[in-house]
Amino acid sequence: MSGEFPVDQILRGECIETMKTLPDGSVDCIFADPPYNLQLRGELRRPDETVVDGVDDDWDKFADYATYDNFTREWLREARRILHKDGTIWVIGSYHNVFRLGAIMQDLGFWILNDIVWRKSNPMPNFRGRRFTNAHETLIWAARGPQSKYRFNYQAMKALNDDLQMRSDWYLPLCTGNERLKNEHGLKLHPTQKPESLLHRVLVASTNANDVVLDPFCGSGTTPAMAKRLGRHYIAIERHPDYVKAARERVAREERLSSEHLATTPAKREMPRIPFGSFVETGALPAGTLLYDRQKRLKATVTPDGTLVSGNQRGSIHKLGAMLTNAPSCNGWTFWYFERDGQFVQIDVLRQESQALRNVG
Repeated sequence: MSGEFPVDQILRGECIETMKTLPDGSVDCIFADPPYNLQLRGELRRPDETVVDGVDDDWDKFADYATYDNFTREWLREARRILHKDGTIWVIGSYHNVFRLGAIMQDLGFWILNDIVWRKSNPMPNFRGRRFTNAHETLIWAARGPQSKYRFNYQAMKALNDDLQMRSDWYLPLCTGNERLKNEHGLKLHPTQKPESLLHRVLVASTNANDVVLDPFCGSGTTPAMAKRLGRHYIAIERHPDYVKAARERVAREERLSSEHLATTPAKREMPRIPFGSFVETGALPAGTLLYDRQKRLKATVTPDGTLVSGNQRGSIHKLGAMLTNAPSCNGWTFWYFERDGQFVQIDVLRQESQALRNVG
C-alpha cells in the first residue's frame, strides 16, 4: 500500500497482518463477523454428513480453544489500536463463540454498550431435532473505552422504529433471494452472508456520513456495500480471492447517496441552542401569535420579548408550560403548538428548520 491510507478499498490479505499496516486511531467504526469456531464444537456437518450451510473445514479451522482465543485476542487488539478514541466496534457471533469474544473484549479494555439480539424471522431448522432451533445471533456493541464519547444516533433509530425507542432485539430476516450472492454453480457464495438490513441499521445507528468503517472479515462485502450506499467510507479485508472478487464487483454496483440526503436525524441534545425570542425577532413566530398545548385546552400569547402570557401568568415557554400544568418542569419546545398554513405545528419545528438551513449552508 506504499504508506497510503487505503480508504474505500477491499484489501486481500490476512486480517491481523493487514490491520497492522493501518495507522493508530484511523477508523471510526468496526463491524466484525469473525470465524464462529464451529469445528471445535463438532457442528460442521448434518446427520447425513453434508456440510452445514456451506461451511467447510478450511473456513473455520482452529486446533483448540487456546488457538482460537489467541487469534481472537490478537485481531481485537489490533482493532482497538486502529479505532478512533471515540469510535465503536460491533462484533457478531453465535453461542459457539460470542461468550469468548465478549470476555476477551472486556479484558482488552473495550467498554460494552449493548448486546443486541438479532432474531431471525426465517432461521435454519435444527436438523437433528435434539435442540431448540437456533433462531438468533448476538451483536456486541462496544466503545473503545469507558471514556469514549461514542456516536449513537438515537433519533435516527427512533425514526426507523415508527418513532418508538429502538430496542436491543432486532427482528430481521436472513439474507435470501436476489440479495444472496451465488457462485458459478448457482450455490451460495458465502456461508454466512449477512443481510443488508442488519448493516444498514448498524451503520445508521453508530456512524455519520463520511466516517471510515472497517470490516476485517469482509466475506461477500455487505459492510463496504452498505457503507458506500449510505455515504460512509470503508476499508475491508478478506483473504479468500473469490470473496474479494465478488465483494469488489458488488461494491462497484452500489450508488453512493448524494450529499443532500446524507444527514442523520440529530439527537435532541444536538439541536442548536437558539433562544425562542430569536424566532419572535425574525417574524417566524411574531408577537401576538397564539400557542396551544397539544389538546388545545391551554392557550398563551407570544409577547415582543419572547415570553408567553396566559391570563395573569407570564413566563418563558418552559416556565409557563410548567405553571399551567402544575408540573415541576416542562419542555416548552415540545409542549406548545401553533397554527401554520392550516396545520397544527409543534414550535420545535422552528429549530429543526433552522438546523436544516444550517446543514445546507
